[in-house]
Amino acid sequence: MEEAWLSLVTDVGFPAAVTFYLLQRVETKLNTLNESILSLPARLKN
Repeated sequence: MEEAWLSLVTDVGFPAAVTFYLLQRVETKLNTLNESILSLPARLKN
């Protein structure tokens, strides 16, 4: 039973951790892009 948990953590844990890390990075970049797009009309008026 203990080997099954270890195998599960090894097979699923690392890819899940990498996925969450990459999603966090993409989210911050998307927020920056969204703010840039929203401020574009005001910049174009000037």
